[in-house]
Amino acid sequence: MKNKILITGASGFIGSHLVEEALKQGFEVYAGIRRSSNKQFLQDERIHFLELDFSSKNILQQQLTAFKHLNANLDFVIHNAGITQANNKEGFFKVNCGYTQNLVEALQGSEMQLQKFVLISSLAAYGPGNAESFAPIELWQKQKPISTYGKSKLCAEEFVKSANIFPYIVINPTAVYGPRDKDFLAFVKLINNKIEPYIGTNKQMVSMIYVKDLTKAVISLLHKNCSNRSYIVSDGNDYDKEELGAAVKSILHKKTFKIKIPATPLRIVIAMVEKIYQLSSGKLPFLNIEKVNEISSSNWLCDSKQLWDDLSFSPQYSLKEGMTETMKWYKENNWL
Repeated sequence: MKNKILITGASGFIGSHLVEEALKQGFEVYAGIRRSSNKQFLQDERIHFLELDFSSKNILQQQLTAFKHLNANLDFVIHNAGITQANNKEGFFKVNCGYTQNLVEALQGSEMQLQKFVLISSLAAYGPGNAESFAPIELWQKQKPISTYGKSKLCAEEFVKSANIFPYIVINPTAVYGPRDKDFLAFVKLINNKIEPYIGTNKQMVSMIYVKDLTKAVISLLHKNCSNRSYIVSDGNDYDKEELGAAVKSILHKKTFKIKIPATPLRIVIAMVEKIYQLSSGKLPFLNIEKVNEISSSNWLCDSKQLWDDLSFSPQYSLKEGMTETMKWYKENNWL
């Protein structure tokens, strides 16, 4: 009998790839979606759909209880649903932390007997590493997020760990790229138009992970005898920020005009824009001061050795291979 797995946020970039990998590894997959979710990337006929209302613990518990009566127990839950943008700071905590709490407590109330609960968090929950030594971010370090987004993800982590209701795994991926990713697409489009922008003139080092390597790692951990711990996830390599642009330029065969925007003047301008935007609309602009501080931090290197040692395999994709596959997908789907 196949193990049943619920994957929340299944219609999104990472979620849809998690669904594909879970099917590949032989799970009976239930895609947790909203009624309004776009199923564009969930076309496999083996996928079962489960509409969930994370905003109400009581409704969510009713939905999960009804599911259990009809389909029996869930074996695994991967909670990938969340937001990276919000109209205000409270919105980050409501969705990323509050909805996680609602889900865990609703699962408990519906008497699900989970083998593992996996929370997809973010490296942002740790905050950037030391800007002088460029030592990689380690699992044992005290988590010091510098954005409300990162703080809301840390809040979710702390709840899952302290509740200790189910065996859990917390996943902290570094920057994830790959097909279906709209965030990285914006940078690719600029390069395709021969513009190569960078925030800050200082050295900046980052870690990366291709989405298929991330999802293979996450699903493979379900088979392993490990729980009640966290994993940082990257491909294990260190990249200068301009290596990413160089890889995209090489694949697209583009020559660009490189623009380096000094971080301090940009912060001043963005802070003014943010204040005006909030006064006029009551909302946060997409590019706000916290976002600028986060993406301009010098050190986003991280150590993921423990993950790959426990899995006994290594990431399959190099940066060039992952970027090549991503660019091909963008073009084939008319995103580029």
